[in-house]
Amino acid sequence: MAKLVILSQGMAGRSHELKVDKTTIGRVDDNTFPIAESSVSSHHCEILLRGADVVVHDLNSTNGTFINGNQITGEAVLKPGQVLKLGQIELKLEGEGEGAPATEAPSASPAPAPAPTKQSADNTTVLKRGVNLTEFEQGAKGFDTSGKGFTKKDNKANKIFMIGAIVVGVIILGIVLFALMSASSPSK
Repeated sequence: MAKLVILSQGMAGRSHELKVDKTTIGRVDDNTFPIAESSVSSHHCEILLRGADVVVHDLNSTNGTFINGNQITGEAVLKPGQVLKLGQIELKLEGEGEGAPATEAPSASPAPAPAPTKQSADNTTVLKRGVNLTEFEQGAKGFDTSGKGFTKKDNKANKIFMIGAIVVGVIILGIVLFALMSASSPSK
């Protein structure tokens, strides 16, 4: 049975067997083969089994779908041993019992010329990787690792508000006490 094997560092060796007629690949979990990497669109492409052919259908991905370095638009056949690139992730199609790269047979028809890309509703952007644990522990990128924790901001507006609230509270308390004393004192 044909399977896609991830070659990219960090996910190398992870694979997915192509058991059904349509396999969706993308960044979000509702795909048949989810790949959690920012350069992969949320719904990047579909892998279709059509007889003996494995067909890749690009779903208007932001960073493109490539077979052996050639960008595809629409659909293209993926042969065993060829490399499928989705954003920054590279995968290899392996046939049944295959582990070593296969030699590529010359294609009977040339790959279709790329059509103008459409702007899709999925505007996936490649983001730079955040801070890893080692950088955080070393205090990289402005992180305070002194162990002091969070510190309260010094805000003059808060101080003025608190002083005003206390003054108003004392005045209201004075008025209430005055009213109580006048009501309890006997009138002449």
